[in-house]
Amino acid sequence: RERFDFSGRDVASWFPGHMAKGEGGRRRTGNPRCSRPPAHPALSPAHIPLSGRNPLLQEALNIRPHILVLNKMDLADPCRQLVSARAGLAGCRPMCCHRHPFLFLLQIIPLVVELVGNSPRYHRAESTEYSILVIGVPNVGKSSLINSLRRLHLKKGKATAVGGVPGITKAVLTRIQVCEKPLMYLVDTPGVLPPRLGDVETGMKLALCGTIRDHLVGEDIMADYLLYALNKQQQFGYVRRYGLAEACDDINTLLRHVALAQGRTQKVKVLTGTGNVNVTMLSYPAAAYEFLRDFRAGHLGRVTLD
Repeated sequence: RERFDFSGRDVASWFPGHMAKGEGGRRRTGNPRCSRPPAHPALSPAHIPLSGRNPLLQEALNIRPHILVLNKMDLADPCRQLVSARAGLAGCRPMCCHRHPFLFLLQIIPLVVELVGNSPRYHRAESTEYSILVIGVPNVGKSSLINSLRRLHLKKGKATAVGGVPGITKAVLTRIQVCEKPLMYLVDTPGVLPPRLGDVETGMKLALCGTIRDHLVGEDIMADYLLYALNKQQQFGYVRRYGLAEACDDINTLLRHVALAQGRTQKVKVLTGTGNVNVTMLSYPAAAYEFLRDFRAGHLGRVTLD
């Protein structure tokens, strides 16, 4: 297919109450938990480096020192990582988590200290502590970043809940200490999407990467768009994983192979002339879910959607 037919679908939108509260808490400067933080690590998925950036957060980033962390680099196309790291990042210091996450984590705190120290607006000689706000779209790894820094520098366990679905963090939390020298606190925030996304394709990319709840978009159209995107980029890892003879462009054909390969079946009661009979059939919804899960786990290859 040269283009994907969205069949007049509206843009998937997900802006629950905790996002509105998180956005409001970020804007309020009188809140002591997030009062004018001097720097922001902003996280974005490396496989959607442009679609994964919330334009509403640019207001917070324009004048403050900030670091863009491209997380989940292991899922992005290695041939396009240079483009991913530099796309649309004017005035921002990008950092990419490559094969050595430990070395990547070691760079964050010194870089924050350097950026704040070089910013006359936010550098205060009388203050020896740093309060840093971590922002980004849902399910990008903000809480995981905080917990990792805490383990690395303080040798302590996780301080904020994490999960593989969007919406785990639902409030601007209290400050979490992640380092002793220098004394540094990070503030975890809810992932925030724009109340209205710009176009359907951006919403589809966000949904594929797990930043929008699947049921709000529909696993069926998400799986179809994923197949289109993989074929467009000539990423044919699904052919080998599901035992196809060649690449295909029909989602039903693919889901049939997924269901057979993964054993995704369901029992259906059929009414016959002799009574009810239970028949085992392939479950296409379950196959679509498996297809999406394999993509998110990197089993279909490393893909950059933007």
